[in-house]
Amino acid sequence: MSGAIGRLVLRRIGFAVPVLVIVALGVFLLAAASPFDPVYQYYGVEIFGASAADVARVRAELGLDDPVLVQFWNWLSGVLGGDLGVSRSFRQPVAQVVAERLPWTLLLAATGLAFAVVLALVLGTVAAWRQGGWVDRFVTAIGHALEGVPPFVLALLSIAVFSLGLGWLPVAGLTDAGQAVSFGQVTEHLVLPALVLGISQSPWLVLHVRQSMLTSLSEDHVTGARARGLAERVVVLRHALPTALLPFVTLIGARIPELVTGAVLVEEVFSWPGLAAAVVTSATAVDYPLLAILTLVATAAVLLGSLLADIAAILLDPRVAADG
Repeated sequence: MSGAIGRLVLRRIGFAVPVLVIVALGVFLLAAASPFDPVYQYYGVEIFGASAADVARVRAELGLDDPVLVQFWNWLSGVLGGDLGVSRSFRQPVAQVVAERLPWTLLLAATGLAFAVVLALVLGTVAAWRQGGWVDRFVTAIGHALEGVPPFVLALLSIAVFSLGLGWLPVAGLTDAGQAVSFGQVTEHLVLPALVLGISQSPWLVLHVRQSMLTSLSEDHVTGARARGLAERVVVLRHALPTALLPFVTLIGARIPELVTGAVLVEEVFSWPGLAAAVVTSATAVDYPLLAILTLVATAAVLLGSLLADIAAILLDPRVAADG
């Protein structure tokens, strides 16, 4: 099995390399078609006091007068050489911008995903176990209702209720004003955005677990377990739930793109110091080096999530083929 998983990883890496190159090229082409002028974003309000000669000099230094394919090749050559470039919008090396913000995004996304998985397993299992009862009807109705609610709407509602209304949790940021970064401060400020992100991702997971459990509860091995006189709790948790986990793991991998998008929106609403603000700033400033790297990070997260889901499926069920 380990050899099959190793070959799967190598195949996915071989597939990921051209995908990442094509995505990066697409970012450069789309940015070149943007109505925003990078020089104006680079100067800011100082552009009104800059001479035409200074503007021309800056354009030449930044390589903005080169064809977009030349700019892409220069950037790609630098990346292959270990130089991610310098962000024009943050006036910092791209590696530094990503290193400062990526850990906070990973913390928020991992916490939100963990909460969504636990919520889905609990509510989906209980709803299927008590099919037709009030819990099942309530969970199903709320799940279908939340499917159409964007994450930023949930974020704004949660701020209005739990921060402004009840005053239980902070509105935004990583810490209170003037406070140093500490475990307590970060945890307190993480609760609300993580809950919002988790709830925004949970409807599909909950409904999927419920349906998988209903299918599993009707299978022969579960019927046999009941015929042997096992307790219903043992039948559900030891026999039906493990069978329902395989498609659930696959769905989690498929939901990674939605998780990335949701994390960006939640970070913006809660002013969480992750990559979201850098994405917006680099896009409006047509900051090629930073925008390309951030897009590649998101793409790599999607590819990695899909790979981990496939590996988990193989480990959970050895019958799953790993040879493509």
